[in-house]
Amino acid sequence: MNGMRGARRRASPVRLSLKEPLGSDIDGAWWPRTGSLASELRDLIDVLHTPLGEILDIDINWSATAAAPILDAHFANAMRAMRWNDSRQRIMVVVGRNGCARLLVIPHTTTQALGRMVMRRAATMPLVGDDHDVPEYAVADQVIRAARAQSASSQARTLDTPVVGASAADISKA
Repeated sequence: MNGMRGARRRASPVRLSLKEPLGSDIDGAWWPRTGSLASELRDLIDVLHTPLGEILDIDINWSATAAAPILDAHFANAMRAMRWNDSRQRIMVVVGRNGCARLLVIPHTTTQALGRMVMRRAATMPLVGDDHDVPEYAVADQVIRAARAQSASSQARTLDTPVVGASAADISKA
């Protein structure tokens, strides 16, 4: 025993943005620090416990073999001259006893500037200064629009209130 009491302290804080109130097509974003989502999931659940209550289910819209979108490639190619191919964004639906959050999962390889902008846009946080004028703003805006459209058209979107004891299969049938 190390003599410490209370919750353990994270070496790196969870990169999470949430809007209030929850209940939109996209409620915020999670930006993992590594490609191993499973190793960071416990910390995410700990942080989401406050706004959502006990976490009952997590549903994702991608398979283990699906490649993550490369947001910076879109940025480097000027969003393919603004005819961006709407690659599928990763969306995680976290259902808690007291609420539900739909999170855009930002690839861990995303640059700091773009990652921060996507997190702010996902949670509809106000922009600072000339943020509208930076190239990352246009990319973040396109990514968030695509994620919102995906989320709005998904079956998981029909879940308005958490269902105690619901499984991912139950949610996708809703």
